[in-house]
Amino acid sequence: MPIPSRAELAEHLIKTRIAGDVATPRDNNLSHYRKLANGDRHYWLGLELGDRWTDEQDVLAVMAERCGVVDDPRFRSGQDTIDPELTIDALERMAERLRKAAAAQERVLFATGHPGGLLDVHRATADGLRAAGCEIVRIPDGLIADEGLVVQFAGVSMLERGATLWHTHSPEPMRAILDALEREGRPLPDLVVADHGWAGYAGQRGLDSMGYADCNDPALFIGEAESTMLVTIPLDDHVTSPRHYDPMTAYLLRASGLDTA
Repeated sequence: MPIPSRAELAEHLIKTRIAGDVATPRDNNLSHYRKLANGDRHYWLGLELGDRWTDEQDVLAVMAERCGVVDDPRFRSGQDTIDPELTIDALERMAERLRKAAAAQERVLFATGHPGGLLDVHRATADGLRAAGCEIVRIPDGLIADEGLVVQFAGVSMLERGATLWHTHSPEPMRAILDALEREGRPLPDLVVADHGWAGYAGQRGLDSMGYADCNDPALFIGEAESTMLVTIPLDDHVTSPRHYDPMTAYLLRASGLDTA
């Protein structure tokens, strides 16, 4: 497909509500920020935040800076936002690390807890790295996490339950993968590209980890602020059609030099 310019991509992100005025309402965002600050580990996405983020306003400040939500704490309801320029800035930071991975022919692990939205983004990136000579890590068979089976399709790991690919923010599937690789004496990935708890747990484990996250999932943005995560890309992670992500993926592959690999 044609590669959009930066300005064209920003316009597309706004039009499709991947960024700009996104579907996630403000009260939902603030509820998640508060739960993270209150120590609800479900919202830590595999990271260990300790007692460093117990003030909801500190979480909001990070999200305003790194995601583009409204920074006024008095704004409690209505439509919240993601800044498309911050989305593209993060894509370009991801592209820089992907270039390094391709140059060094690294071992890269892909995973998603949002197969309905982000599977093809990860699949296309994995294809580009594979063509550049990288090893796309193949996960061990038979892994169980959260009462589901950890499976791999088109180079991307996901959770399956009842023959259905499952939406999950849990870090447990990534824990299962990394523990199994160690048990088998296989090297851990040089790089993890994922989202939500899959990315957060990999970063907490000390691996180079990059991920996608929505504006109601603050943990990965905090992880990047603390340098536990390399890159966190702000976006609506499940818009009406997964095809809406195609121009973003094309831009990422061009920026990383993988579109011609």
